[in-house]
Amino acid sequence: MRRPPFLVPDNFTLALVGTVVFASLLPCAGQTAVAVNWVTNIAIGLLFFLHGAKLSREAVVAGATHWRLHLLVLLSTFVMFPLLGLALKPLVAPLVTPALYTGILFLCTLPSTVQSSIAFTSIARGNVPAAVCSASASSLIGIFLTPALVSIVVTNHAATTGSGWHTVGAIVMQLLVPFVAGQGLRPLIGPWIDRRRALLRFVDQGSILLVVYTAFSEAVNEGLWHHLPLTALAGLFIVNALLLAAALGITSFTSKRLGFNREDRITIIFCGSKKSLASGIPMAKVIFASQAVGAVVLPLMLFHQVQLMVCAALAQRWSTRDSPAERPSRPARAGAE
Repeated sequence: MRRPPFLVPDNFTLALVGTVVFASLLPCAGQTAVAVNWVTNIAIGLLFFLHGAKLSREAVVAGATHWRLHLLVLLSTFVMFPLLGLALKPLVAPLVTPALYTGILFLCTLPSTVQSSIAFTSIARGNVPAAVCSASASSLIGIFLTPALVSIVVTNHAATTGSGWHTVGAIVMQLLVPFVAGQGLRPLIGPWIDRRRALLRFVDQGSILLVVYTAFSEAVNEGLWHHLPLTALAGLFIVNALLLAAALGITSFTSKRLGFNREDRITIIFCGSKKSLASGIPMAKVIFASQAVGAVVLPLMLFHQVQLMVCAALAQRWSTRDSPAERPSRPARAGAE
């Protein structure tokens, strides 16, 4: 019997696992690590520059008026998740190590995904323009809000690289400045970027793999796998599954109680229950001490795969629940991706 497609790991997930294995066997150190870090920082800046050049301003304008939806997504992302992370501590603490729990709290402070939230919303026939706006706003706000939340929620559990304002400044320089530069140059290079989505995917995935390699190299050199039992990894999977289930359940219940229509509820569920690997790993590199990054990003890497599998299944199910003929027609809105 063939496995359902959403249970088959994609190539990027396999590449992530391969990178962790490679870093565990051949970690970089010394001058090689310094060189790889420089290359990684350049790749991250290029990634956010290309994201800025890709984002359609028309799409943002088209969805920006739906403020109730966006407010609920932001509250889910930056308030509900941190509260869940803290509330689950009595259950989580016996299952994982303190370093992994720090990673779970960091995961809870991150912004929503952009590409996959929009893709799943589109598959499930949700409000795509609102998803574009909401996910993009979450990503930008997270540049400022995630470091602030880390200083409140996470600082007592791990070593960070500096004060909250220092961290915000470092993230702004590494992520926001390239993004704004890309937005400013979109009229000139936007069409060229739109025709070369494979380039963005290559830079996106390549920069994440570089950060994962450098992070795990440092962690392996510090003895990560000697302090991380297999039982803690199994516990981490259980915790991530519980966290995602709670987020999906709360966003679904709340959006329905507040009277949102079906398309908006789909958007809220997908945008409000997901966390960004693309933003999270570079932020972890800036926020946390280098020897702590490997353990901190493990929960995020696992949550990324779990959310993709579960949300893919939900999107496919919801896409077939109503046939197009049964659904009221909606006018096309500018900038839908």
